[in-house]
Amino acid sequence: MEPILTVEKLQKTYGGKGNRTNALRGLDFQVWPGEFVGIMGPSGSGKTTLLNCVSTIDTPSAGAITVDGARLDKLRGKALARFRRERLGFIFQDCNLLDTLTGLENIALALTITGAPAGEVEAQAREAARLLGVEDVLEKFPYQMSGGQQQRVAAARAMVTRPALILADEPTGALDSKSTRMLLGQLEELNEAEGATILLVTHDAFTASWCRRILFLRDGELYKELRRGEGEDRRSFFRDILSVVSELGGDGTDVL
Repeated sequence: MEPILTVEKLQKTYGGKGNRTNALRGLDFQVWPGEFVGIMGPSGSGKTTLLNCVSTIDTPSAGAITVDGARLDKLRGKALARFRRERLGFIFQDCNLLDTLTGLENIALALTITGAPAGEVEAQAREAARLLGVEDVLEKFPYQMSGGQQQRVAAARAMVTRPALILADEPTGALDSKSTRMLLGQLEELNEAEGATILLVTHDAFTASWCRRILFLRDGELYKELRRGEGEDRRSFFRDILSVVSELGGDGTDVL
């Protein structure tokens, strides 16, 4: 089995001579099919820069990123756009739903863009909505949905094309505690039942506790890796995460 994501000696430097910032300093790690991996670290640790590089929003200064067998630095123009569209799924803090489309249309749009057969689009969109528990808002527009419902529609849109890797950037940052639990529960179900591979960036220990593995960054380098043991409950893993967050000088914000 090959890894879905391989990051090798990844470096990202901003600025010019005399005013250089090394956001990433030779980062190495892999993510395997079906993993639910969290990225944590204090402000300035490089976690957002890492996600931007993996998502092709930003370009590394050195090193290599391979996603689903494709070297990202080898992709250009239409090939890169197609790869992003078909092999990556995105969930952001701001769900970025189109206000003029219903929930169903927002999800279906991702399939339409990738050229899915017209006769299959609605059925696939409805199945994605079922997996994320938002069947009841498919005929509503975003302004008629709660924040949690909007974010779960966005998650359905992210996974409906069956991407190799789902990238989630602080997906619970704008949600209340009830909506946060609901979204994370659905992502966990998506990971466990559907085998979705998820890379989630968060500053919050509660959110991270739903992952199976956490990579902690500090000053652009891998500081520590934490795995949730087989049979280990989430409360215990949460305490382990808080311990590392404390080492890094943070408080982990939310509590169980």
